[in-house]
Amino acid sequence: MPSRCLHLTTEVFSSVARSATSRVVLFWLLVAVAASSVWIPLISPPVALALGLLFALTGEHPYPKQSSNAMKWLLQASVVGLGFGMNVYSVVKAGQIGFGFTAASIVGTLGLGWIVGKVLGVQGRASHLIGVGTAICGGSAIAAVAPVIEAEEAEISVALGTVFVLNALALFMFPPIGWALGLSEQQFGVWAAIAIHDTSSVVGAAAKYGEEALATATTVKLSRALWIIPITLVAALSMSRTRHQRTIGASAVSGAQASITVPWFVLLFVLASLGSTLVPGAQVFSVYLVSLAKVGLTVTLFLIGAGLSRSMLRAVGVQPLMQGVVLWTAISLLGLWAVKALL
Repeated sequence: MPSRCLHLTTEVFSSVARSATSRVVLFWLLVAVAASSVWIPLISPPVALALGLLFALTGEHPYPKQSSNAMKWLLQASVVGLGFGMNVYSVVKAGQIGFGFTAASIVGTLGLGWIVGKVLGVQGRASHLIGVGTAICGGSAIAAVAPVIEAEEAEISVALGTVFVLNALALFMFPPIGWALGLSEQQFGVWAAIAIHDTSSVVGAAAKYGEEALATATTVKLSRALWIIPITLVAALSMSRTRHQRTIGASAVSGAQASITVPWFVLLFVLASLGSTLVPGAQVFSVYLVSLAKVGLTVTLFLIGAGLSRSMLRAVGVQPLMQGVVLWTAISLLGLWAVKALL
């Protein structure tokens, strides 16, 4: 019955989305539906993601590049908005709790990723990007490291596709698992921040679990995102030797050209939390800003689903997906054991 309902739903989407004009109308209609989550509780982040996936699998995206850019900025703005709902003392406490887990899981995941990539025969740079994306913060880490290691578009697509597919699964799977295992909101927040790749999916899963889970997960995940900086620096230094060994010519690339993407929205999140906690009367406006941030997050998840195209799924292939699944399973199980044993 569920498979038949899914088939019928896909058929409806396909019939509506046969022309370019109708796809544009359908796209904006679904964006409006996702944005209506502030009034309609049924439109949750997982529902928005599912709508995006249905839209993606029934045809071409009318605004692929614009949607990708909007998704990035909307996610960052939403995270900053959520900062207005965080107490700065709770932020510091959660960050301290998650630091040890974060450091150990990042180092372990990168090492395991290298081993699994070698065993499965995944191309070096694609394997490295999958490991970095799993270890730190998904698409953001991949985007930061890819230009430094001079990854090709196909390799970036493989890594992003792997991460996005697993993100979609995590958003649906993690809350029921947490409830079944009786995890507290703090335990779930730390686990989600460690085991789920992208910030958007971490926040989406935690928001479904509870307010304390959301506060803990957001803080730990953002502290995890700061590891982009040292990881990218190490990648830039390791690539400098390779660059110097290349044939020097007019178009030679110098090691000084490597750039690092700094997650400035993390600083803004902290400032928002400080302002909400320490500025008298700020809580009056914070309630509305947090509500807007949650709407932005829901729309972001729709855009993520809508951007997961058939071509991206085909580009992933079996071996990179297997590498991603092995890493994701390992970090999920070890993270779950850690939060159950230590929190």
